[in-house]
Amino acid sequence: MSLSIRIIPCLDVTEGRVVKGVNFTNLVDAGDPVEMAELYGVEGADELTFLDISASSAGRETTLDVIRQTAEQVFIPLTVGGGVRSVEDVNRLLRAGADKISINTSAIARPQLIAEIADRFGSQVLVLSVDARRARTASGFEVTTHGGREGTDIDALAWVEKACALGVGEILLNSMDADGTRAGYDISMITAVREVSNVPLIASGGAGALEDFAAALDAGADALLAASVFHFGIHRIGDVKSYLAKHNYPVRTTTMK
Repeated sequence: MSLSIRIIPCLDVTEGRVVKGVNFTNLVDAGDPVEMAELYGVEGADELTFLDISASSAGRETTLDVIRQTAEQVFIPLTVGGGVRSVEDVNRLLRAGADKISINTSAIARPQLIAEIADRFGSQVLVLSVDARRARTASGFEVTTHGGREGTDIDALAWVEKACALGVGEILLNSMDADGTRAGYDISMITAVREVSNVPLIASGGAGALEDFAAALDAGADALLAASVFHFGIHRIGDVKSYLAKHNYPVRTTTMK
């Protein structure tokens, strides 16, 4: 694990506001996305993920003006997802300031979209967001769509393997069972996905105690995404990095003002 661990705050946005709930329900307002993005950049985030969580279910595109404003305020890689359905959608988001694009629902509907995006822009631009939960599939994990609202009966591990073969550059693995609970990352899910994927793996869902971040890394994650613990001041990014550095995980240290 020679590369620095990436700590990635996630902005789940709907109707222009950052929201956070538990298991994608009971959403509460957490703030303005542009202001929060700027703060996280100053605090030492390695990347930022912006997910328009109602775009797919509402059948609309991610709000470009919010992306532009966010990109103007942050000087770290920005991943954007939500409502991306075509190569042209990706092109628009990249031109608006995104560095990477996250897809989920549209890729499940038409897996060839993964290859089309990778062929045009390169695999490094493409993040596959996998919203998975426990279910009666071969691996015990099922992929969900539309912000976790709809099941697919698709085995999560089989889907990850297929997506990697099609050219996805990174996996954002979000445990629907752990999401927002602050009870710890889904270690067994991370371990299982790590075994079948050959691309960087971002763990998401369940971050609570500082020890949880280390546990996810030990399970095979390359990067750690979190939302509520940062949004609501339970931990600061510097706290997480200090803890990891103290326990000999490589992190990019940041001098806080």
